[in-house]
Formats: sequence, C-alpha cells, structure tokens
Amino acid sequence: MSRSFTEDHEWIDVAGEIATVGITDHAQAALGDLVFVDLPKVGSRVKKGDATAVVESVKAASDVYSPLAGEIVEVNQAVADEPGLINQDAGGAGWMFKLRIADAGELSGLLDEAAYSALTA
Repeated sequence: MSRSFTEDHEWIDVAGEIATVGITDHAQAALGDLVFVDLPKVGSRVKKGDATAVVESVKAASDVYSPLAGEIVEVNQAVADEPGLINQDAGGAGWMFKLRIADAGELSGLLDEAAYSALTA
C-alpha cells in the first residue's frame, strides 16, 4: 500500500476500494497540541475537497478535507476521545476516517511522498 498526500496536508492510504485518511505529521506539528477533533458521520457522502472533519489545537482550528469523493465507512473514535493521538502518531494510530472511493481516477491528482516533501521543505 502506497501513501499519497494532498497539498492541504492530508495523507491517504488505499487498500482496494477503501481509503484511510489522516493529517500529516507536518500538519500536526504546525498546529501544536490538539485538544478537539470533530469527525464526519458514518454513511455521509463527501466530494473531493469537502471539509470533512475539524481539528482544534491550542493555537487554531483547521478543516480536514477529503482527498477523494466517497462514502464515510468508518471513523477513528479514539482520536475524538483523545486528540493527542494525532500528535503522537499522525501517520498511524492517529488516522481520522475511512471512505469507500467513488472515483479511483481522482487518485491521480494526489502527491507522492517526494512531491509532498518538496512542498513542505
């Protein structure tokens, strides 16, 4: 499974028709200590670029955008209960939601790791 990224600092892992989404380590570091996470509702349909979740830190609130169109099939309640999980492991246990991909063609518009690294350098 390869990881892709958005210019808005989300990461996405795809396994079959299911995509797991979270914010990047770069994003969580810029936000600082997270104190609140608002996750989407399971069953909701989103379009690519929709504000899908919200993370709040002691510094600011920030929208998390859906990198692809699809249906939310699972949320990570652990990050809603303990937002600091994202600070501790943004690219792993701190994932935010999973969606069933509506259009796999949208994957081609995402960044690979090298392009994302160049964007954040």
